[in-house]
Amino acid sequence: MSLQLDWSNDQDKVVISEAFVGVLERLLRLAGEAEGITEGEVTLSFVDDAEIHQLNKDYRNIDRPTDVLSFAMQEETDEELDIIYEVDDESDPIPYDGMLGDIIISAERAKLQSEEYGHSLERELGFLFVHGFLHLTGYDHQDEESEAVMTRKQEAVLRQAGLTR
Repeated sequence: MSLQLDWSNDQDKVVISEAFVGVLERLLRLAGEAEGITEGEVTLSFVDDAEIHQLNKDYRNIDRPTDVLSFAMQEETDEELDIIYEVDDESDPIPYDGMLGDIIISAERAKLQSEEYGHSLERELGFLFVHGFLHLTGYDHQDEESEAVMTRKQEAVLRQAGLTR
């Protein structure tokens, strides 16, 4: 098994091409390699602002739309944690190779943000996807230091994939 992307487009406001899904699969592989994760599955859903607003309200108690939500499957609590590792017979940690989690992106919000930031929709969607993936693997941005770490990692992956500003 390798890193697998299972995706759906549950909105009709922004066109998501099949070709772009290949870019997302490459981003997943690059981000996974950067984190030492070579196996597992990520589910990605593109939704509209109304849907992500409701999810943000239901799961985060925040009554407004957002651009991306991540729901890690390897967490033991509501707090974001490092990826859980299994241990083989020799007590060496090996990465978990099951479901890493779900990433939900508002394609509608991504389009608006790409226009605001002056870069392509593909770059914005790629950024949000890598950002969501890093959340699945335990990264957060609650303070300046952790935000700087995430930003460096995101930009490095996007640069490798040619999705620059």
